[in-house]
Amino acid sequence: MASKLWASRAASYFRISIFHRGFATVIKDFKYADTHEWVKVDGSSATVGITDHAQDHLGDVVYVELPEVGTAVTQGGSFGAVESVKATSDINSPISGKVVEVNKELNNSPGLVNASPYENGWIIKVEIGNSEEVKSLMDSDQYSKFCEEEDAKH
Repeated sequence: MASKLWASRAASYFRISIFHRGFATVIKDFKYADTHEWVKVDGSSATVGITDHAQDHLGDVVYVELPEVGTAVTQGGSFGAVESVKATSDINSPISGKVVEVNKELNNSPGLVNASPYENGWIIKVEIGNSEEVKSLMDSDQYSKFCEEEDAKH
């Protein structure tokens, strides 16, 4: 309940629309990969992180493996990993491009991925190599449905 309240306040502060699901939050204007990463496009750059759904399933994140600035990433390719108390999971890039910034705060506070997956828990910022790739990603409604179907299988 507290996380929904926080998410609503954060969304209000940043003037973004959010869609509440029973167990996770999905940001309306973001795009999503079927591997549970999100991307926020801002002109020719994009911010990437893992979704609220993903962090919820991972549990408490204890370590985030970050790439180096300047690293080339490809859509669907792994660029790092998230280690939690439950499992270690690759982080895949939802778009191709070059890493221009990494969230160094995650080195000391990997739990930001759990506490704030869409704001303070972002992982990398990328200079977009092919803006057409964004069209292949899911919108918030498609991603919500995808998660519901995926969870129904388990």
